[in-house]
Amino acid sequence: MSGSKAKAVEAPAMIEDQTAQATAKGFDATMSGLKDGMARAASGFADTQAKVKEGMEKAMKTAEEFVAFGQGNFEAIVKSGQIWAAGVQDIGKQVAANAQASFDDTMSTFKAMSSAKSLKDAFDLQASLARSTLEKTLTESGKLTDASMKLTEQALAPLTARFSLAMEKFGKAV
Repeated sequence: MSGSKAKAVEAPAMIEDQTAQATAKGFDATMSGLKDGMARAASGFADTQAKVKEGMEKAMKTAEEFVAFGQGNFEAIVKSGQIWAAGVQDIGKQVAANAQASFDDTMSTFKAMSSAKSLKDAFDLQASLARSTLEKTLTESGKLTDASMKLTEQALAPLTARFSLAMEKFGKAV
């Protein structure tokens, strides 16, 4: 009996020992899984953080490009306005000079008419004035039209260049 009693006492100790070993293995497996999970989470967080940082850098670069592009647009508008203002001023001076020349021609014709020796001479002077005034008006209006067209082209050039740049830069993205 002593042998079977010893076995009966050993059996619970053995079961207890096996349970302790299984518990230790389970605990070790749980801890190992937890450590692996934490390592993967830390790695995933680092990857996410790197992607967020990269995205923010791209967003900042894009924002800087938009600001620079907007500044370029503003500069083009200012340049266009300067060209337009200078051109309008030049055309205004040209119109004033033409008006002054026409007034001077009219005054000299009236002076000449006042000293005309005959009515025929006065009519000839008036007809000559009318003809030269019409010719000058047609010539000067052609010059003003050409100057206006050239001014429009020059004033629109900076804006056209910006539009072309916008199509080149942003047309691809669409």
